[in-house]
Amino acid sequence: MRKTALSWLLLLTIGSAFSQKKIIDHSVYDGWENIAERSLSPDGKYLVYTITPQEGDARLVIRGTESSYAKEIPRGADASITADSRFLIFHIKPFFKDTREARIKKKTPDQSPKDTLAWIELGKDSLVKIPRVRSYKIPEKEGGWLAYLLEKPQPGAPNPSSGVNRGSSSYGPASDSLARIHKLIARADSLSRASDSLRARIAEIGAKGFAALPPTPPARKAGTAGETIDEGTDLILLDLHTGRAVKYPLTSEYYFSKQGNVLVIETTRKNSDTASKALILWVDTHNGRTDTVLKGFHDARNYAIDEPGKQLAFVAERDSVARALVKFYRLWYYTPGMDSAIVRADRSTIPAARSASPTAKPLPLTISPDYTNFFSRDGSRLFLGLTPIRPAKDTTLVDFETARLDVWNYNDDYLAPQQLVRLNEELKRSYLAVIGKDDAKLVPLGDVNCETVVPSWNGNGPYALGSSSKRYRIQQQWEENNLQDLWLVDLRDGSRQPVMEKVRGGATLSPDGRFMLWYDWHQKNWFTYDIRNAKITNITAGIRTPLYDEEDDHPDDPPPHGVMGWKEGDRLVYIYDKYDIWQCDPAAQTPPVNLTRGLGRRYQNTFRYVRLDREDPVIHDGQWALLSVFNQKDMSNGLALHRMGAPFTGGSPDQLTGPQSYNGFFKAKNNWTLAWLQGSFNQPYDVCLAGKIDTTSTGDHILTSPAPHPVSHINAQQSSYNWFTVELHHWKMLDGRMSEGLLYKPENFDSTKKYPILFYFYERDAATRYQYIAPQPVRASINIPYFVSNGYLVFDPDIFYKTGQPGEDAYNSVMSAVRYLSRFKWVDTTKMALQGHSWGGYQVAYLVTRTHIFAAAEAGAPVANMTSAYGGIRWGPGISRQFQYERSQSRLGASLWQKPELYIKNSPLFRADKVTTPLLMMHNDADGSVPWYQGIEYFSALRRLGKKTWLIEYNGEDHGLTERRNRKDWSIRLGQFFGHYLKGEPAPHWMTTGVPATLKGIDWGLGTE
Repeated sequence: MRKTALSWLLLLTIGSAFSQKKIIDHSVYDGWENIAERSLSPDGKYLVYTITPQEGDARLVIRGTESSYAKEIPRGADASITADSRFLIFHIKPFFKDTREARIKKKTPDQSPKDTLAWIELGKDSLVKIPRVRSYKIPEKEGGWLAYLLEKPQPGAPNPSSGVNRGSSSYGPASDSLARIHKLIARADSLSRASDSLRARIAEIGAKGFAALPPTPPARKAGTAGETIDEGTDLILLDLHTGRAVKYPLTSEYYFSKQGNVLVIETTRKNSDTASKALILWVDTHNGRTDTVLKGFHDARNYAIDEPGKQLAFVAERDSVARALVKFYRLWYYTPGMDSAIVRADRSTIPAARSASPTAKPLPLTISPDYTNFFSRDGSRLFLGLTPIRPAKDTTLVDFETARLDVWNYNDDYLAPQQLVRLNEELKRSYLAVIGKDDAKLVPLGDVNCETVVPSWNGNGPYALGSSSKRYRIQQQWEENNLQDLWLVDLRDGSRQPVMEKVRGGATLSPDGRFMLWYDWHQKNWFTYDIRNAKITNITAGIRTPLYDEEDDHPDDPPPHGVMGWKEGDRLVYIYDKYDIWQCDPAAQTPPVNLTRGLGRRYQNTFRYVRLDREDPVIHDGQWALLSVFNQKDMSNGLALHRMGAPFTGGSPDQLTGPQSYNGFFKAKNNWTLAWLQGSFNQPYDVCLAGKIDTTSTGDHILTSPAPHPVSHINAQQSSYNWFTVELHHWKMLDGRMSEGLLYKPENFDSTKKYPILFYFYERDAATRYQYIAPQPVRASINIPYFVSNGYLVFDPDIFYKTGQPGEDAYNSVMSAVRYLSRFKWVDTTKMALQGHSWGGYQVAYLVTRTHIFAAAEAGAPVANMTSAYGGIRWGPGISRQFQYERSQSRLGASLWQKPELYIKNSPLFRADKVTTPLLMMHNDADGSVPWYQGIEYFSALRRLGKKTWLIEYNGEDHGLTERRNRKDWSIRLGQFFGHYLKGEPAPHWMTTGVPATLKGIDWGLGTE
């Protein structure tokens, strides 16, 4: 009996040990998956998505939405479904291990593994594969055509266009036909090349004698004798329905019209053939006819094809030599039936430019090669860009004898670093111009005084919106509020009429071009300019609910909640408040109406429109509108469908939201089959299919009660790991105000134990309660799943600010949270730590000067000295940091000279002698947001004072880590640092003996023995 009892006890012990979940460690990251690409076929019958691990080989999944059809393609990516919902086209990527091996062996791009193109007829099993394909395209609105561009053939390897690799099962007659045609094309091309070569050599021998027989002379580049060009490769145009294929050699660029009736091809000349020329071809896919649009150019760009595929425009340069420092492009135009393209505009046809000032000399203009040309929706206008003709660099000057410097001038629009950041943009600057289909006159619309001109979305209307920030750029150094002057620009003659000055954030043009719309930050209302009667009107004056962020705590005017969109015909514009949606008459003839009937504010649900159709910018009566719903009380989420024009019911508040989060919405183009990504704190973001929704009903639909089940199931391994739970907590701060925050606990939490706790924060994160967090090597901040799985608690408190005291406001929020959580017996108050990055890093750096209760702290990229940081540069955009302290995140509300005491009081550097907490910092030498020297200042001060401090600097990294190798390394170091101080684990060498420069790249100091 006693043996039996012992046996049962042993079995229970063993069973308990096996049932315990694993702890997340750094080895799990690579295999953790996410849903990347996703789409529905236009008819909604097929769902396609990719499952991508953090590192490794992805897979492409195809599922029927109304059938059991399912297929998985290893390494499938870049998928597109044809407009007729019949075919899926995609790349098959090389194995990750092969690509990695090529990088290790430092192979050239040509030697490295290449993509394979593949396609499948949806609902069937056979797969067609074409190896070594560079790119492919299909028409947007027609389903029969596929064009794909091959890589250069490897020496000695078969040409991939000579055949088609098929899957194990037959693809049918179309595939066989394709293979045969590819072989015939290759054979004909081979014979043609051979005969052409023989004819050329015979003619050469006849002219030059046998001296022509030595090896072929070096190849040539376009435009200049003796130079080579990068030759194009074979383009295959394939009719997917019939298998008919045509090859176009030496292709460098290709473009379908939206309808698929036209394929425009650009080819290069052949290096070995001195007589060959670059060509632009117009291919009529319906009858297979190919016409030459232009030949013998050096460079062609920015092809624009009108909606029906009846007009082509592009810019090309054909007169200068290949290495000319200044090239002049022309605008070319072509329609079927022309012998070749004609020149519609060049620098000689451009009217004189306006000057920047009455005394300045106008800068001459030419056709821009960098502007993306486009036709108006009705095809009556072509929009193009004009660019200043800039002086060429003097090539006679010797580099090592000329000075290299930057000149900072107080009158410059932009600071010198910002000018350098913007240099490429400035050199490619284009001013909008327009030319009519039947009008030879080119009309400049923008210039140096009105740099941005935007026509209505379809370009059909008579007017455009012009704007410029030119007069306000110097003050952006300390304001950064994007003030702009507005003009109404007439597309017929380019004339401009001033509308409004100093509009913060600029304005937008309504879809039909009848109104301009902008928000006045001072008056806190929305205004329109009625183009028909030149009248400015406050259209939201009748709304008593704030239309701005009521909780914004920056020392500046609060921002608006934004615009939902416009009703067709510019009849209404929909405006957001914090919770609800208002429909407003842009002419203010009728009062605003609360579309959501105030139900949002009543139940603290925020309604927001999810735009699903990117082609249609307007909202129609009777249209079903997808609305996201966010409950501000418990941070839950929901989805609803509302029929525009019908009374809003909103559904039951109790059912409207739930403990999930949603993103990545997409629908079938031709019906209301709808899908999205759905997850929660304990559920990865999987694809969720709502199916085909009944749009014949009149009432609103709640799509998330009950929540539809996911159709994908990624990260099945998560169930074997100790995960986390999350709780929303509320407490009273030191100043008496209520706050909230998120507490993350281990899934196996035991209230009888004491846990070390990490306080991580930035500003306000409570709204992220139900967002999924994947285990992954971190960019900057802690990875919550890793630490919680390893026995830590993590608390993320919201921070609330007043003007002039950001450091003390962080103290008020964090220390009150510490006091609140200290009441719970399962919090080990002797093992608490801080972690934050950037603005969070600053707050950590400040907090350790104000309290000694934390066992350790990590501050990433912290500002330590606001007096020096105030005059610093954000090297990423090249702008001054002054605005950040006066009006933005630092919230001091005054300049350094107005209130220097605030800058000193809020700077951790001046209180560094008070620090007793061991402090780790990460600050990288290429940080473009917080100057690197800020971390150095703090480290140097703490080191001088004999404090325990470490600074990790990743070479060449910016504000946060981007290289995965560095992210993995930083994740390990964070775990080691907090493990030592909060769990008593051995300190690694980098913390004890350090890593001297002599061991850089040899020993990373991660060992503990």
